[in-house]
Amino acid sequence: MNIKENILRLQGFYILSAKAPLGIMRRPFYMRETIEQMDYMGTGSLFIVLLVSLFIGMALCLQISAELASLGLKMYTGKIVGISIIREIGPVSLALVFAGRVGSGMASELGSMMLGHQVDILRVQGVDPVKKLVTPRVISAILMLPMLTVIGDAVSLLGGYYISVFVSHQSGYFYWSQIKEIMTFDNIFSGVIKPFIFGYLISCVSCYAGLSTSGGARGLRKSTTAAVVYSMILIILSDFMLTRILLYVLGMNV
Repeated sequence: MNIKENILRLQGFYILSAKAPLGIMRRPFYMRETIEQMDYMGTGSLFIVLLVSLFIGMALCLQISAELASLGLKMYTGKIVGISIIREIGPVSLALVFAGRVGSGMASELGSMMLGHQVDILRVQGVDPVKKLVTPRVISAILMLPMLTVIGDAVSLLGGYYISVFVSHQSGYFYWSQIKEIMTFDNIFSGVIKPFIFGYLISCVSCYAGLSTSGGARGLRKSTTAAVVYSMILIILSDFMLTRILLYVLGMNV
């Protein structure tokens, strides 16, 4: 692929990313499609989010507790686990899970519609494919991923509580008192703002990959793989940039 094709692809992605959220302000409003996508992304992802979050919290607490015990600082396990989950591990890990499940689903669904010429039929009927197909998915991802992240963080903290109390034999009251201490505006804001950005990036990348599908089954495989891979790369890169920006804005010197 030459430089010109790469530039054209980037241009198409930027245009799609700008048009999709702007579709919220224009009629018609495809509420049925939006609700269906919210159900698919939210309710459909709930079980895997709960499962992953629980074991992330347990594994993190187990590892941190073992390391702190060797330093005589075991009493700070709850605080470190809480900050790690709320600010970084919770939003990033669940965004990666979301990209793997939802992002691949969006790309394969839209890719199948491209190969079946259903998108072309919408254009012939005078329907804007971005407005009908992409905007509901972007809205749903922006709304559902933060909700799933909040639920996942809570489950991770419960998993950490189980390890702290029943494995490390610490006080459950002291664990929750430390969690309460780190529930500050800075920590909560840092952990909540990221899923909105991640949801937007995942949905835009996945929809663009799906609508760029060509070449039959092999092309569909490539577009689905590209959606997941590029989404994960953007999640990691944007997490670093957002963390740096938030630390500066919130006045936390590094």
